[in-house]
Amino acid sequence: MADPYRDRFLRRLIAGSLMLVTCTSPALAYIGPGAGFAAAGSLLVLLGTFALAFGIILIWPIKAVVKVFTLRGKTKAKVKRVVVVGLDGFDPGLAEQFAEEGLMPNFKKLADQGCFSRLATAMPSISPVAWSTYATGVDASRHNIYDFLTRDPCSYMPVLSSTDTRTVPRNLNLGFAKVPFGQRAIYKILQKSQPFWKLLGANHIWSSIIRVPITFPAQKFKNGTLLSGMCVPDLQGTQGSFSFYSTKERSGEHIGGQQFRITCRGNTVESKLKGPPGKDGHHMKCDFKVELDNESRRAKITIGEETVEVGPQEYTPWMEVPFEGVKGIARIYLQTWDDTDLEIYVTPINIDPEDPAMPISHPLVYSIYLAKMLGKYATLGLAEDTWALNERVIDEKAFLDQAWLIFEERKKQLWEVLDKTPRGFVTCVFDTTDRISHMFYRYLDPTHPANKGKDTEIYKHVIRDLYAKMDEFLVEVREKLGDDEDTVLMVISDHGFCNFRRGVNLNTWLRDEGYLVLKEGETTSPDWFANVDWEKTRAFTLGLTGIFLNRQGRERDGIVAAGDVDALSAEIKGKLEKLVDPASGEEVINEVFLTKNHHDGPYADLAPELLIGYKRGFRHSWDCATGAVSEEIFTDNTKSWSGDHCVDPRLVPGVFWCNRKINTDEPSLGDIAPTTLELFGVDIPGYMQGAPLFGERKVTRKVTDKLPGRQVETSKEEV
Repeated sequence: MADPYRDRFLRRLIAGSLMLVTCTSPALAYIGPGAGFAAAGSLLVLLGTFALAFGIILIWPIKAVVKVFTLRGKTKAKVKRVVVVGLDGFDPGLAEQFAEEGLMPNFKKLADQGCFSRLATAMPSISPVAWSTYATGVDASRHNIYDFLTRDPCSYMPVLSSTDTRTVPRNLNLGFAKVPFGQRAIYKILQKSQPFWKLLGANHIWSSIIRVPITFPAQKFKNGTLLSGMCVPDLQGTQGSFSFYSTKERSGEHIGGQQFRITCRGNTVESKLKGPPGKDGHHMKCDFKVELDNESRRAKITIGEETVEVGPQEYTPWMEVPFEGVKGIARIYLQTWDDTDLEIYVTPINIDPEDPAMPISHPLVYSIYLAKMLGKYATLGLAEDTWALNERVIDEKAFLDQAWLIFEERKKQLWEVLDKTPRGFVTCVFDTTDRISHMFYRYLDPTHPANKGKDTEIYKHVIRDLYAKMDEFLVEVREKLGDDEDTVLMVISDHGFCNFRRGVNLNTWLRDEGYLVLKEGETTSPDWFANVDWEKTRAFTLGLTGIFLNRQGRERDGIVAAGDVDALSAEIKGKLEKLVDPASGEEVINEVFLTKNHHDGPYADLAPELLIGYKRGFRHSWDCATGAVSEEIFTDNTKSWSGDHCVDPRLVPGVFWCNRKINTDEPSLGDIAPTTLELFGVDIPGYMQGAPLFGERKVTRKVTDKLPGRQVETSKEEV
């Protein structure tokens, strides 16, 4: 019997191939050595699309016969479909409060039908760690992700925890000699273990995976499609570099992105967009032009051969940004347009999903297919530009407009895969809930230091309205699913949220306590440990979660002997747990977790020796996160990024709604993988640490969850 999903997908894929014939033109293959990617030209993409489509046609009869025989004797699935909707950063305390206020009746209805519970998050409680635990069913010491950043032990410089992207020389091996010819791109995901949808695919169960974090580069697996999420870079190879153009001089002001001075000539501005490095190592440029009509208050914006018209504080649609051999997409926004100033914001230049320069989907043509069917969409992992709002390059309105545009794109993608996956597993993660919570949490606290000089009235109900809007979104999801009793729906988040008022520079504390030593004559250090004397330093921190010891045999200039690790860790833990904020007299840290006492997987030795469980209101300071050593330990957090979750994991659990009852009052993120496998009749591998949430509670974990207690505080008192 034919599989309706495969038939429809094949028809759409062939249709997409035909569209590519008429919509694309050949381009040279290009390798950007600085950004570390290879961009296949449109011709290569076209050929690949045809090859995949006709390959499926040719091997389909053989696969159908193989499937009949291989599925004999297999355990039958208990359900037809499992759908997991991820609302990143959705907080149970806020959800309960807004439900009590009558703003979330549909989530209440779902809870009455099935269940609602707090969902124990990962340790540390940060998105790349938590979503990796969701995908693999194991803790950080088994999937190898402890933060966004880690340090290269050979250089102490920061590297992405999730992905290794680089270019290496390409050689032709002649036997007697190797002839160099250009470079090739290497993409390697550093997440270990394996996502559970790979196990589903190996058992002939289809999976549709949309924007789950830490899925770049897109890994191949059988029987499924995947669009990568968090940690997909922009076209420059960064995690998001916006551009800002202004007619006013902002001398000495660092805005975090790329800043350019522009001049109006008549009613026209001409400038350039900065792209990836070219063959000569210098960044390529693309011309753009803005023509202003002051009477109509409309502006024509031209990039390449494309022109669109917008008004002030209105985003363009995604526009193609062509460079030599590769192209991206960007939106442009006129932030300020008055008699004295013109300010133009350009989003980071995203990888074009119709002509992907990097492997952002599985199969490669899947991103093209989605773009052809639904229109161009954001591909950057951290697509909502929080840093542009932090640096006040854009305002709250611009940020919200951008966030909701991306939400609508994601929703279309979810509808697409729900329509095409009547059987199997579907998951889609929405980041909007997390990003808005980060940037608008200050509105819940009238005394927040970030409120100074900023609006505190116009957007004071944004988070409340966000939760109400997600309740309306739930109605749409359930309407799409219909009354199918054989579909299990779960709505989850990776963690909750809390206030972030005060930054703590632990590198400065380590300096004051003699654990981190600066070079002679230095009292502070800029980013990336520039003034640190490694031959005298015993401990340091980078990122947002923990403290590393400078260990012999692991770090380049390590001085802490193996026999001294436990004693030094315990000493630092004891002192830190007594740390008090001099401004308020409050204790800062709930508990310092010794990693070895909670994680015993194969990658624990690469992790920070101490994980910091801050109390509410505190977090690593911004300069601490980048390896800087400041004058003072404590600083007010004055950025719009005013809420966070990098605290004691017991304080920020996620949410769990389901249309069925579950067998425990304490579900955890690590339970989702074994639960889904069991629902589809797939054996749960022994290495998974969670337990199925339906039927008899069967604990499959080989290692007990060692996080002490799962009782959590509600965040109601903050609102």
